[in-house]
Amino acid sequence: MYGPGDIVAVMVGVAVEGPYSYRVPANMSVTRGTVVGVPLGPRLTLGVVWGKPNDEIGHNRMRNIDFSFDVPPLSEELLRLVEWVARYTLAAPGQVLRGVLRSPEALDAPKPVVAYRRTGMEPEKLTPARLRVLDTLTDDMPWPKAALVGASGVSTSVLDGLERAGALEKLEIPAPPVVFPPDPDAAPSALNPEQQAALDRILGLDPKRFGVALLDGVTGGGKTEVFFEAVADTLRAGRQALILLPEIALTNTFIDRFTRRFGTKPAEWHSDMTPVQRAKVWRGVLDGTVRAVVGARSALFLPFRELGLLVLDEEHDGAYKQSEGFTYHARDMAIVRAQFSEARVVLSSATPSVESRNNANTGRYAHVRLESRFAEAAMPDITALDMRTDGPEKGSWIAPSLAREVFAALDRGEQALLFLNRRGYAPLTLCNACGHQYKCPDCSAWMVEHRFRGVLMCHHCGHETRTPKHCGECGEVDSLVPVGPGIERVAEEAAIRFPDARRVLLSTDMGSHAQLRERFAEVERGEYDLIIGTQLVSKGHHFEKLSVVGVLDADLGLAHGDPRAAERTFQILTQVAGRAGRASRHGKAFLQTYHPDHPVMKAMVSGDREAFYAQEILARKAGGMPPFGRLAALIVSASVHDHAINFSRTLLSAAPMADGVKLLGPADAPVSMIRGRYRVRLLAQSARDFDLSGYVRFWLSSAEKPKGDLKIQIDIDPMSFM
Repeated sequence: MYGPGDIVAVMVGVAVEGPYSYRVPANMSVTRGTVVGVPLGPRLTLGVVWGKPNDEIGHNRMRNIDFSFDVPPLSEELLRLVEWVARYTLAAPGQVLRGVLRSPEALDAPKPVVAYRRTGMEPEKLTPARLRVLDTLTDDMPWPKAALVGASGVSTSVLDGLERAGALEKLEIPAPPVVFPPDPDAAPSALNPEQQAALDRILGLDPKRFGVALLDGVTGGGKTEVFFEAVADTLRAGRQALILLPEIALTNTFIDRFTRRFGTKPAEWHSDMTPVQRAKVWRGVLDGTVRAVVGARSALFLPFRELGLLVLDEEHDGAYKQSEGFTYHARDMAIVRAQFSEARVVLSSATPSVESRNNANTGRYAHVRLESRFAEAAMPDITALDMRTDGPEKGSWIAPSLAREVFAALDRGEQALLFLNRRGYAPLTLCNACGHQYKCPDCSAWMVEHRFRGVLMCHHCGHETRTPKHCGECGEVDSLVPVGPGIERVAEEAAIRFPDARRVLLSTDMGSHAQLRERFAEVERGEYDLIIGTQLVSKGHHFEKLSVVGVLDADLGLAHGDPRAAERTFQILTQVAGRAGRASRHGKAFLQTYHPDHPVMKAMVSGDREAFYAQEILARKAGGMPPFGRLAALIVSASVHDHAINFSRTLLSAAPMADGVKLLGPADAPVSMIRGRYRVRLLAQSARDFDLSGYVRFWLSSAEKPKGDLKIQIDIDPMSFM
């Protein structure tokens, strides 16, 4: 505890490398973790008391803490997490802390709610509206104003009149909790023997100590029911639970399932929430009234004080990688937070990442398997359609044999899914008169036509323009033609081939998150026959009537030369094929491919996932790639290409010599320009046990500092090479 006159270190929530020293003023006491407001230059900013200062500053230059907030101090494990993440990712600690202090509104005391209750007096004039209000207030309990207006169907002026007449008393009551505590015994899942064995294995991890379980189960194997029971066990032990999901669009169905199991909704944390909602959740997590949270990756930095379980659903998903601001992978940081919190972790996936699978193979994680589908549903039959011999006619994208299977499913009253992981109408637009290809003016990427919206759009920076009527190069009218298919073009073909089918197009740019959630609910209710979708439909959904899945370009993910290409392709193909046959119907999946002999296609058709993982792990080990080696990317960017490449060479020349470190580059990144900035990549590769973060930190400290508009972005453990 620090009192008046004491000097303390305060970490401010801006991108600074360390805390600043401040004096505790009269009539104030603070402790490590106290959230405060401090002067920083000409303005006030949020900060957190970090402890005793390491520097010596003259008292005549010392500034006072301006005020402290009436909230519990942040936990020691959260402060240690901030320091660890900053050190590992080479981010400024203040930048990481800003991710914790995401909701400044939560620091203000919650406002009370205006409520009314009966006084026992009857008004002289009793209108039907007044009577409805009094009939609603049948007991002595106060009713919040909004609830009373809604229940009685009157205007607020009626309440004002009853108050003036002495029939109602206005008072203020505490705001209700953002969510009610979930009941771990509300509706326990009826687990089959395999699920129960999986749960027993997870609960075998000490509930008061750190431990990780990889819940490795086939699509439709009932993984969610298993980890829900692990959540229930955590709640019974008096600890908080956090469930991370990779996509906001998945939350609606997931929260419905949570509500049925626990009798109430969980708290939510994602970008669709209003500032008021976020403030309530943040404060509820800190004061302990919120016991369970379902959220996106940023929920990892919520101020839990009693965190006992972290669940990452679809743990392999690339959406867990944060690539803006300070870069981190939520899966890896969740493991670190659990270590500091002495909490358990459940990593759930039908297609685990190679890193997690290797950790399970070597015994670092408990390997918990679910090898059969729930309710005895069978895995789908998977067929590779060789596009060299069984491809569609020119200008079409759906192979004849796949079209026949879709027709058959529709005739049986079942659903079919056509999948293409490419948004828009066409990935490239060119002029057939002069050959001009439309490229983003700010990026080295082709403009993607979105015909339904009438725009050309860059999927890297978001730049868009109306689709022109004539070529911008030669002026020829109506000469622009699409090249290749996007999901909108597939939808156009499906409308011609299957005109009587009730069709729905599901893509991230086809409406708001709320609209997409409603579309998914309609699909689950059977209101559509033919689903046409991108990666959005590949995970977390249970469509009981879906029996046929067609992947129109199964080779798409293999075309980029990314070391993780095979893994990602295998994961997404497994996930989307697994949508078929989830209930009593027999499922079929068809993969349109030009490479039916590729190891990924062979593993999909044979169902031999173990062979795929074994081969991928051997390939990673031979190449010294993660998880057997480590990578760090340094991306140098500038508005002039020569400035970026020249500085990259200067940076490379300053790299210290170290055994076991290999430096690659500099080279233009595959996407060499984004938002008008040229990007040049350097890559450092090392052994697994080498402190690569420390090496890069030392490298940058001794190298020339970027000037002008030069910038360096550091990505420790990059997941993408774009």
